[in-house]
Amino acid sequence: MTVSVTNNKAKNLTKSRLCIKITGIVQGVGFRPFVYRLAHELNLTGNVLNNSQGVTIEVQGHAVALAKFESSLRDQPPPLARIDSVNVNPLPTIDACSVFGIIHSENVSQAVVAVSPDKCTCSDCFDEINDANNRHFRYPFTNCTNCGPRYSLINALPYDRPNTAMANFAMCPDCEQAYLDPMDRRYHAQPVSCPNCGPQLSFKRADLTVLSYKESALEDAISALVDGKILAVKGIGGFHLVCDATNDMSVERLRQRKSRPAKPFAVMVETIEAAAKLVSGSQAEWAILSSAERPITLMRKLAPLSPEPHTNTEANAKAVPSSNSLPDHVSQTRSTLELSDLVAPEIDRLGIFLPYTPLHQLLLSGVKRPLVMTSANLAGEPIITDSQTINTKLVHVVDNILDHDRPILNSCDDSVVQLINDKLQVLRLARGYAPLCLYSEAPLTNSILALGAQQKNSVSFGFEHNLFLSPHIGDLVSIEAEEYFHHTLNTFSRLYEFSASRLVHDSHPDYTTSRWALSQSVPNISSVQHHYAHVLSVMAVNKVTTPVLGFSFDGTGLGDDNALWGGEALYCDVSQYQRIAHLKPFTLIGGEQAIKQPVRLLLAILLEKYSPQEIKDLNLPAFNALSPIMFNNLVKLWPAGNAIKTSSIGRLFDAVAVALGLISETQYEGQAGILIETAANSINNDIEMKNIDDMQSIQFHIQQIDSQWDGSELLRQIIEKITEAPLSQKRIGLIAKAFMDALSDMLCQCAKDYLETPIVLCGGVFQNRYLLERSEKQLIAQGNQLLFSDKVPINDAGIALGQLWHAMHNNNHV
Repeated sequence: MTVSVTNNKAKNLTKSRLCIKITGIVQGVGFRPFVYRLAHELNLTGNVLNNSQGVTIEVQGHAVALAKFESSLRDQPPPLARIDSVNVNPLPTIDACSVFGIIHSENVSQAVVAVSPDKCTCSDCFDEINDANNRHFRYPFTNCTNCGPRYSLINALPYDRPNTAMANFAMCPDCEQAYLDPMDRRYHAQPVSCPNCGPQLSFKRADLTVLSYKESALEDAISALVDGKILAVKGIGGFHLVCDATNDMSVERLRQRKSRPAKPFAVMVETIEAAAKLVSGSQAEWAILSSAERPITLMRKLAPLSPEPHTNTEANAKAVPSSNSLPDHVSQTRSTLELSDLVAPEIDRLGIFLPYTPLHQLLLSGVKRPLVMTSANLAGEPIITDSQTINTKLVHVVDNILDHDRPILNSCDDSVVQLINDKLQVLRLARGYAPLCLYSEAPLTNSILALGAQQKNSVSFGFEHNLFLSPHIGDLVSIEAEEYFHHTLNTFSRLYEFSASRLVHDSHPDYTTSRWALSQSVPNISSVQHHYAHVLSVMAVNKVTTPVLGFSFDGTGLGDDNALWGGEALYCDVSQYQRIAHLKPFTLIGGEQAIKQPVRLLLAILLEKYSPQEIKDLNLPAFNALSPIMFNNLVKLWPAGNAIKTSSIGRLFDAVAVALGLISETQYEGQAGILIETAANSINNDIEMKNIDDMQSIQFHIQQIDSQWDGSELLRQIIEKITEAPLSQKRIGLIAKAFMDALSDMLCQCAKDYLETPIVLCGGVFQNRYLLERSEKQLIAQGNQLLFSDKVPINDAGIALGQLWHAMHNNNHV
């Protein structure tokens, strides 16, 4: 026993040398200084190198210290880092090795590290801008290794200052000293700067005439916002259009000038305490709102203050919904400044976010009120990144511009998320989360580029062990959007020296992405059906290749029969799928015009159950806007042999919303679903409406005939309830709830035969919180297993990853 202990002591005193190679998000996140400090704490010698292949460490010391070093690398990396792989190999010891050093970055072959997304300013930097004794006091571009811009300012790897938008900003002696000190948190923070050497603000008229600079520019912007002006404010990844969210006239002007009559605006508030005056949420929602990603988070609006004259104002101001779970340090009182009703009209959710740059923080602390912050762009175009384009395209929208001189190399919009059953659902993958990198245990045999869908486009790149999903690009419906699509392709190709040996596109031949793919000289080009790709995207994030049952519900997507699908139950694995059930197809009268005027959808579905005269006799208000001639013409178009058919659940939502009087024309994508959900939620929120008999008095059932769910029969039941009694707000809510309950029951009934098969719920329809919450709970209760989408959007923005996942496991091509 004694000999064994002695041998162990001797073994621990013997020096060893290791080579440790790490891949993942390890550039621009403070990995080298972290390694340096850790090595010094443990009295280890060697060096660390960070290049486009990842981090390489050669480290020498005693066994116990080396074991602790390796454990800390894996378990306690820097806050913005993500480790994908760690490879450790022994090396011969070196007698002359007496210190631990940092080797300058170099670029070698194809990059395999992941570019870090832009991150929120850290608490240390926020503290510094509020400290009058700190050299970064009130400096809008303060950052450090643990925070700030990354993807938006990088031009090439490795991530060093000459390869960023900061290349032309020479550091002052103080910044350079911090930049070169491994013990300083600004060591090799590439955007590091201060008021003496870094980017500066300028305040301009819409015609680009400069009115003021630096601190004066900030003060002028604050004054303009308080006065009700609309500003274009340059941020990390693009410009926002900004106005006072409590000022009805300002918000109305913004809507008029931007031609955005109803689509909700997002609101930024100064602190989580300020947010608690406007919204309620679970602990998980508050945590996401204040996370390093700082996404726009959809949360439930607080009920408006009672207008009754005898209301107990103090009690009303302090009322907190029972569903709210505020952080321990936050108390909730109602704001004395009420949001304009025009910010998010007629819905019960608010997109809210917190400052993620010093500039935002300084603006909000100055105006002392919530601000509308929405992407500065024209409809169908990407976010604008320079003031010249603001002047060209939005001169009629903005009164002034708050600009700065740090270039935005890669535009990146704000991420939008919500939590459903306390699980993250990403609606728009952008700042904070993107580029999203997933690690593949097995290396890819080809370099694959997946081109995504036509709407909510993003692209996906696969090579080596990496699967990348780009930030949100948008709908490819304009020249500018297509240019941004190509810019994103070029950015990733440049960063990773990427050249695709295989392309994957949507099976719709007329999509911009499909036409581009088929114009390329790449020998291996394949396509993947749209709704199958939705399911594959969730399989990809869960690394599943075996069979799943996917419910893919959305607005549109070309099916194998050349009809437009959108209400599909697909039994599939990574190679193929079987359409086991779907919504019974109905006619899009007038094609795409039916999407803009959903009364045509309502008419088409009703014509499957009623004669034209019977429809007139129903006296539905939805048809009042149609002249007799228009009504008759639409009826004549309905049976046309060349009419487009759809099995879309999204279009069914549109028809139900029209029937309930919630919409007449579609003003923004998903409007019908949001309004139906809001109506249903009003039943659950209003204590007076929680009458069990009332709720049970309206129930619908969807018939399945062979493999088809009969949407026309469902709508017949809905019309029956609409016409049998006056359509009060309460009754609208009950019908809306019963409609979504029927959809949930329909898919859960189908899933009962697949208790051993994972279930995937995907497609834009499942962004409906009520529908997804109920469906998930019911599926789990009946014994089904669920796969969740995590950070991958379940709308069309996730399609590219699904296409990539299919191509990785199949060699077919066209």
